[in-house]
Amino acid sequence: MATMTIEKLQQDDLVMSVARALALANEAAHSKGTDPADSLVTITEETASTGRVWRIHYGPRNYINRRGGDLIVLVDERSAAVQRVIRGQ
Repeated sequence: MATMTIEKLQQDDLVMSVARALALANEAAHSKGTDPADSLVTITEETASTGRVWRIHYGPRNYINRRGGDLIVLVDERSAAVQRVIRGQ
């Protein structure tokens, strides 16, 4: 198994794009009262006419028989900005 160094990671455009999006989404989640460290985080790529959009979902870790409490943050890769924040029901 190859060991990745920070320098190698920084040269990978996809890695850096996801990292930037996650950092922006974490700030947005904090501002909405969601602690990313206490959440089950999933990241999905969406395609938009302007390019890639990262859909970052913060859900409860113990989601069995539980409803609500989810937070979804959409981050535009090109503008490096939060497009939208969606609160689950």
